[in-house]
Amino acid sequence: MEVTSSPRIEELRRRVQKDPTSIAFAQLAEEYRRMGKYEEAIITCRAGLAHHPSYLSARVTLGRALMELHRYNDARTELEAVLVLASDNLAAIRGLAEIHQRRGEAGDTSPIDHPPAAAPQPQPIEALDALDALTLDLSPPPDFSSLSPDTQLPVSDESHVALPASEESFDVVPVSNPAIAELERWLAAIVEDRSHRQ
Repeated sequence: MEVTSSPRIEELRRRVQKDPTSIAFAQLAEEYRRMGKYEEAIITCRAGLAHHPSYLSARVTLGRALMELHRYNDARTELEAVLVLASDNLAAIRGLAEIHQRRGEAGDTSPIDHPPAAAPQPQPIEALDALDALTLDLSPPPDFSSLSPDTQLPVSDESHVALPASEESFDVVPVSNPAIAELERWLAAIVEDRSHRQ
């Protein structure tokens, strides 16, 4: 027996035909589903979701309409997509539970894929534990305690940069950098000038 369309459906249908990107598609699809027009609900949902893929209530309507046509795998895919974005969506949770129940009652033994379990969150480690995990082979810093501010240090014209030779050791590789050499000469001149003033 053909179910006649209601004035509400006609109004929503006109709105969606006038503007295919209108979010009224979700209400229209739900009205179709409630009236048992599952194919129309599916077509309407898919057309609207192409423009509004994150409209969760429309995706739930799509899942429930697919379920009514015993297209359980497709229905499950839609409802699980809702739970990815809103894990507490009760309509999607109920829909998935109903799919499991219906398959069980029908003796359907085909496997049901479950969404992948969330990856375990790494346990936080204390800052000191993180430092202990680092193995740096550094020489002790030079002892400057016996030097006064006026002590003149030899200044090299070459700068040295430590680059890793392997994972366990570092070699000192000379790098020619005129700017650093000039800066060192300038600083040495300041130190020398101060020592002459005293």
